[in-house]
Amino acid sequence: MNRRHFLHTSLAAAALAATAGAAQKRPPRILLRSSWQVVNIGDIAHTPGVLTLIEKHLPEAEVVLWASGDLTDDVAAMEHKRFPKLKIVKGSIGADGKASNPALGDAVGWADFLLHGSGPSLVAARDVAAFVKHTGKPFGVYGITHGSFLSGDDKKILSGAKFTFFRDSVSLAIAKKEEVKCPIMDFAPDGAFACDLRDDAKAAEFLKANGLEEGKFLCCLSRLRYTPYWTIPEKKRAFDAQRHTRNEAMKEHDHRALREAIVAVARQTPLKVLLCPEDMTQMAVGKEMFFDQLPADVKPKVVWRSKFWLTDEALSTYLKSAGLFGSEMHSPIMAVGNGIPAIVCRFEEQTSKGIMWRDIGLGDWLFDLDQPDQHARIVPAVLSLATDPAAARARAAAAREFVEKRQRETMGILRAALDG
Repeated sequence: MNRRHFLHTSLAAAALAATAGAAQKRPPRILLRSSWQVVNIGDIAHTPGVLTLIEKHLPEAEVVLWASGDLTDDVAAMEHKRFPKLKIVKGSIGADGKASNPALGDAVGWADFLLHGSGPSLVAARDVAAFVKHTGKPFGVYGITHGSFLSGDDKKILSGAKFTFFRDSVSLAIAKKEEVKCPIMDFAPDGAFACDLRDDAKAAEFLKANGLEEGKFLCCLSRLRYTPYWTIPEKKRAFDAQRHTRNEAMKEHDHRALREAIVAVARQTPLKVLLCPEDMTQMAVGKEMFFDQLPADVKPKVVWRSKFWLTDEALSTYLKSAGLFGSEMHSPIMAVGNGIPAIVCRFEEQTSKGIMWRDIGLGDWLFDLDQPDQHARIVPAVLSLATDPAAARARAAAAREFVEKRQRETMGILRAALDG
């Protein structure tokens, strides 16, 4: 090799090295597959929760949200208020590897890593499989339940992930029993724990209009065994007679102890109770099963919220409360994630996500409504939360500390995957 050729080759190699170094130094690019539906404030909360974790623990990372098709303008606006630079794409990848629209195609090409967000299963299994098949890029899964709903060949897909985090220990055990081969499988709290959306002004207006003072009311949420999606026009679901029959058969059984807790709080403490919804169907449930059946002397201390709300107003309201109790899951998740005590009731028709309350150290605040002996413990637990707020807050703070520890650790694993 002559001197001129050597210099030319050396300069070219140096240029390539510089280019590679610049590429390595650019911010990592994450395509977050999340945002499953908007009829439930908890399903909304998954996305801003994971976005907040990335912002906090990987502040240099760039994120594009790959949302499901029913993401509405008002929910997108709420998310943009908190994350003004967030880019949102929708659509799917076809069998030929082509995206259904240019924006999604650009995002898929742009991304270094696909992150599947929290949910009741590997919700976007088809999208993940298509992404991996046609790009060969890595992916991970953050905070899902496994074993209740299968979205395809979940075992094969999860085995190809860089990591899979399950939001409850039952799901993790099922994956191990199935011999999922993912190299890193562990527990990670639902992404909604990190949700920090706020609409303090709207919450304050509602509280003032209804005579609710900060720290002087509890929130109560409930649900039927099966969400009656057929009552929500936007969902366009056919009436499900079998599920409706089950709901009707169990609704008094599932609401009696909670109604007794409302009465006990109203009669034995200075606190009021706010009946509030987690999804669009629950305003009617709260009125029928709670408010309309309360004794006359109790009703003045109970407020029934008649209109649905979004995650930001709900969380701002929870933060003004003394705590939550009821049969929903994600409102308690958001509450404890922000240091507010929350009691959870569950039943067999739900996924195993409720077990995460035991996983984060709040097993005494978890009640199985299918176990008759546990009903009698609900009223004392709610009264204890109401009458000893300092102890309740201390328990919530300890659970939050554990959650935040796992968040740091799991985000560290995401960072390692991006670096790798």
